[in-house]
Amino acid sequence: MPAHPEHDTDPRTVPSPVDAADGDTADVDTAGAGAHDRDAVTGGGGRDAAWFEDLVRSHATAVHRYVLRRVAASDVEDLTADVLTTAWRRRDDVPEGAELPWLYRTAGYVVANHRRKSRPVPVADVPEETDADDPALRAVRDDTVRTVLAGLSARDREVLLLHAWEGLAGEALAAALGIGRGGADAALSRARARLRTAFAAAGVDG
Repeated sequence: MPAHPEHDTDPRTVPSPVDAADGDTADVDTAGAGAHDRDAVTGGGGRDAAWFEDLVRSHATAVHRYVLRRVAASDVEDLTADVLTTAWRRRDDVPEGAELPWLYRTAGYVVANHRRKSRPVPVADVPEETDADDPALRAVRDDTVRTVLAGLSARDREVLLLHAWEGLAGEALAAALGIGRGGADAALSRARARLRTAFAAAGVDG
């Protein structure tokens, strides 16, 4: 895994499997967690402590970067730990070979819940709301790009950022969005078209 020292998760903040089994998580959808929440560390149908440690070693930095781009710096460590804790609790639900897209999708729920708690708004108004102080926008250095992205819907913005920042496409993008491959391809195509239109309206050649 490439080293990103400025973004790496401090190992002291990453929950151990034992801590994760007993700790609290953000209000993400944990339906189906069920009886395995308190399985022995060596249980869980092969998803044991070694599996979890490998998951953290392989993907904690990517999850940390995802969260870092979307919330205030002071909240990054706690929310990253929430995502990894949820992965331990729901380890039987993590798809083999698609662990990172599943983690990104879980991180999306964690971030959304965190924002709703920090800024009380009717839930129905949240998905399409343009947030002028969205850390994901502040992370974009170019003023024109930031302005254009801010004018897109939250869904289009997330699709584009998952593709551009996280490098997801095809099945991986579909898994992160929680939709089928065809739906993900269509969502990316529509988001790109709207982005081109927005750039044209801003007087920028695509």
